[in-house]
Amino acid sequence: MQRCPWARSPLDIEYHDREWGVPVHDDHTLFEFLILEGAQAGLSWSTILNKRDNYRRAFAEFDPARVARFTPARVERLLADPGIVRNRLKVASAVTNARAFLEVQRELGSFDGYIWQFVNGSPIANRRRSSAEVPARTPEAEAMSKDLLKRGFKFVGPTICYAYMQAVGMVNDHLVSCFRHGEVAKAVAKATRRR
Repeated sequence: MQRCPWARSPLDIEYHDREWGVPVHDDHTLFEFLILEGAQAGLSWSTILNKRDNYRRAFAEFDPARVARFTPARVERLLADPGIVRNRLKVASAVTNARAFLEVQRELGSFDGYIWQFVNGSPIANRRRSSAEVPARTPEAEAMSKDLLKRGFKFVGPTICYAYMQAVGMVNDHLVSCFRHGEVAKAVAKATRRR
């Protein structure tokens, strides 16, 4: 079974085969990936996957309303937690982003409706043949980054935004040789027909 070349460890393979590139329309999961992608900046995704359960525990099961209420004392306790990436700016940004996330929900009804506008509500179906063809950023990711920053989000540069788009299925960046490319494309087509 051929997979994207980055999926090597058992945890990477499980994530690749079940989650990566599958369209997400659940605000809770969209918030989770916002936190995880921000934490990943400058690190490998494998590092974050290995700490994912610790992040879930540390960040209140990724409940944005609870994270938005984290106090400076709570942030200090998190910075002593070896189960997460102990970077002050990243931890503080999770709290800032939770507040901005809730503001988007208040203003627009859902984060899902807001974030998917950057791909006109439908995943971009790429047909990349090698990892070298996968960009670090795209015009859509740049537009998303610019708007998120304007709304007060942190750790949402264009590269992080593109990784987020890949993770939550706003783009299908499974290589065409990967067995998941076709599976994800079929799932998207089926979901589109049901709408």
